[in-house]
Amino acid sequence: MVRVTCSSIFCCPFNLPAAGRCEFVARPEAVRLNKDRDANFMEFQDLLSSIPQIGRVRWIGVRPARIEPLIVVREIEVDQQRGLSGDRFDGGAGKSRQVTLIQFEHLQAMASILGRDSIDPGLLRRNIVVSGINLQSLKNQYFQIGTAILFGTGDCAPCRRMEENLGPGGYNAMRGHGGLTARVHQSGRICVGDSVSLLDAAEVQNSN
Repeated sequence: MVRVTCSSIFCCPFNLPAAGRCEFVARPEAVRLNKDRDANFMEFQDLLSSIPQIGRVRWIGVRPARIEPLIVVREIEVDQQRGLSGDRFDGGAGKSRQVTLIQFEHLQAMASILGRDSIDPGLLRRNIVVSGINLQSLKNQYFQIGTAILFGTGDCAPCRRMEENLGPGGYNAMRGHGGLTARVHQSGRICVGDSVSLLDAAEVQNSN
């Protein structure tokens, strides 16, 4: 048995007075279970941070206004306060959707589902097309793209407009392939051909 002393003055399960102390006996198997659980959690965290692949920017586009076609560019300024220069979602520091990214490899998957040879990235209304790295693995992670640092904030789910842009079944073809939303952590410049790589969160936060 393992004897554990509790001196917590809050939320005591035995309703002792604020200054109370109690001792209880924990079974060894319970202690081992907690240690195993912590070890499994740390192993899972290590798996999430194991992303040795380096991605590549394949395409960049900005949305000048709602519904209007995207403007394709070779490079773009990324600002922590405004997001992408010239994009209609260019306001609000810390907003979760300052930048949208989509997986290049998923374009072919969607094209196959829709019976097409290819899909124009502009129809999907995402800002940046990336190949060579799983964008889903960058969710809740800091990553560098060009000289900018972004933080993956969540899934970029398709909207009903995809049914218009891609034709019947377009919305469902894009489900699960919508890409990633991100906020700008550090301003910089992104160019077609730039690398995309995971950053260590502690190093990023300590550098601020």
